[in-house]
Amino acid sequence: MGADELRVWENPWRLMLAVNAAVLVGVFLHKISLPPYVPYIHLLVDYHFGFTKRALIGAIISLFDAKLPVWAAFALGGAVWLITAGLFVQLFRRTFGFDEKHLPLFVFMAGSPFFLKNFMHTLGHFDIYGCLFAIGLLLIPARSLAYVLLAAVLSALLVLIHHIHLLMYVPTIAAIVVLRYYLAYGMSRQNVAAGIASLVAVGVLFIAAQFYGTMSVPEAEFVAYLQGRMADPSQTNLLSFGYIWYQPLSKEILDTWQRLPHNLLGIPVFAFLIWLHTPLWGYFRRLVDDALSVDAHRRIVAAAIVVITLGYLIMFAIVFDYSRWISNWVVCLFLILHAVKMLPTSKDAPPISMDDRKTMAFGWIVTLIPRVGIVRPF
Repeated sequence: MGADELRVWENPWRLMLAVNAAVLVGVFLHKISLPPYVPYIHLLVDYHFGFTKRALIGAIISLFDAKLPVWAAFALGGAVWLITAGLFVQLFRRTFGFDEKHLPLFVFMAGSPFFLKNFMHTLGHFDIYGCLFAIGLLLIPARSLAYVLLAAVLSALLVLIHHIHLLMYVPTIAAIVVLRYYLAYGMSRQNVAAGIASLVAVGVLFIAAQFYGTMSVPEAEFVAYLQGRMADPSQTNLLSFGYIWYQPLSKEILDTWQRLPHNLLGIPVFAFLIWLHTPLWGYFRRLVDDALSVDAHRRIVAAAIVVITLGYLIMFAIVFDYSRWISNWVVCLFLILHAVKMLPTSKDAPPISMDDRKTMAFGWIVTLIPRVGIVRPF
């Protein structure tokens, strides 16, 4: 047995990382055995019938190949997952480092069933693009107004990929810009105007996608076009979600409220999963309350978390994919934690304990839970 292998077995936190890798493989094997109903049809939709919501990725793919095999949904989703995971590892290394004392924090983030494991379960869905873009903004320098404009462009792309990103990841991107750029360089007439103009432009684009991005042709014609883009047109069952390009917002809200009594049964499970991350939340609190050197920064961080949370509460009232929303909300908090760590501090926040038995038990439970789900828990 080599020295590295011995270190894994002697350190339970390193062993948790190894187990997490095995769990991820299991989630992947299970995922590719399932029909990619939603991910595949999204890759077939483009701008053939004019401006269309949720069509940017499909439009880009159509530039390279007119026919799309089913496996492309897993291939593209897997590639985006690998890039996101790799960039997150790089972000964590840069923000915290991979010394022994930060291993528990890495386990609670990277091994969380809310994060990479759930993105594997939702492979092919567009949530991960918001996380990917936010990580990118945390990695690159924030030294000029170009940073604000880049964030605006990425936010616009997210809205074109899926308009629900306006509530899901655009608030987190805005918070990252405030924490990394505006708090570091202050506010001027120019950069405030650029920020406001960016928010307005992204908001207008969302309205256009939500209310003017529905299909103008009969659904049968739309589905026939999608079938023509399939490498195997016989798999018409994968086109069963074509109605979502015709469904008005009022119908989505009605469906959500009809399912609400049943979906609310999952709230205790979500609360339990969030509670399992108590060591991480404790570190977050210590970082904000005790380590930040500027009182105003504490208030701004708190306000950012409130705004991000309000966006997810609105989503809860509109669309019923509760497991996805809870998972992405937690991921947004992980990303904000990285942004907060980049702010000026007066001292180091004590890291998560490596030896506390309760913390270790939480780490093992978090490690062994393979995912949270899409609509209902698990």
